Amino acid sequence: MLGFAVRRILVAAGVALTVSVASFLLLHLSGDLATTIAGPEATGEQIAAIRAQHGLDQPLVVQFGTWAWHALHLDFGRSFYFPEQVTDLVAARLPVTLTLGIIALAVALLVAIPLGVVAAFHRDTWIDRTALAVSVLGQAMPSFWFGLTLILIFSVNLRWLPVSGNATWKHFVLPAVALGYYAMPAVMRLTRNGMLEVLSSDYVRTARAKGLPPRKILIRHALRNAVIPVIALAAVQFGFMLGGSIVIEAVFSLQGLGQLAWESIARNDFPVVQAIVLVLAMIYIGLTLAADLLNALLDPRLRS
Repeated sequence: MLGFAVRRILVAAGVALTVSVASFLLLHLSGDLATTIAGPEATGEQIAAIRAQHGLDQPLVVQFGTWAWHALHLDFGRSFYFPEQVTDLVAARLPVTLTLGIIALAVALLVAIPLGVVAAFHRDTWIDRTALAVSVLGQAMPSFWFGLTLILIFSVNLRWLPVSGNATWKHFVLPAVALGYYAMPAVMRLTRNGMLEVLSSDYVRTARAKGLPPRKILIRHALRNAVIPVIALAAVQFGFMLGGSIVIEAVFSLQGLGQLAWESIARNDFPVVQAIVLVLAMIYIGLTLAADLLNALLDPRLRS
């Protein structure tokens, strides 16, 4: 187990370094940052002064080394637009995005796992086909359109839930449902396929031959083995949802990292965009690493 953990940690460190380099280069090679910061009416002297002030006159390797060193100390510089440190901005918005992601993942798992189990148990029936149709619909439907539909029904017509903001728990209900429905199809299909494979295994047939109740076979013998791959997928989907929250937060005006990223991109606030990309990438890498280690702990076969 120790060797497996060391290998996975080294891979995660390599991915983190690659993401850091890519996020740095994509922003710095997209154009002249000094000209963008100064504005279209700036003179050559003003652009040169801004380039020197932000270290943009240094070689690209030196710029990356300086930025990476400060990033390791959680210092992402000052925002070009907001009168705050980037670290303070990200720290203030991150809890909202994490809260939304956790609730959305809980919604997805609470719906998708039982639906996958029921679909597998009633294979090739109308129940199975209905579950698969719900899955396909969730994957095909754009999340922003689904979010707007939820607002129209539950906020505008029924007036049950608020339209926007993040002041109370009610403000997270509709965004979490919209974001969770996007992640639900993959979890449901993986649960269904895992249950079908486990239900056809020898030890389940033996349990049935012994006369064990179907519910006991389903939960104790089948589900606990079929749900292991779902752990890794849940971590991956959580990372996807954090990144995909940009659209949902914009639709519901949640003041999280997604909304901050949207505002920063529109205002060419490059330090904030860099910090958000790096923070979300590190969270995603940490989640997948934790899922790999947990899966290897639960299933020793994966260690080799």
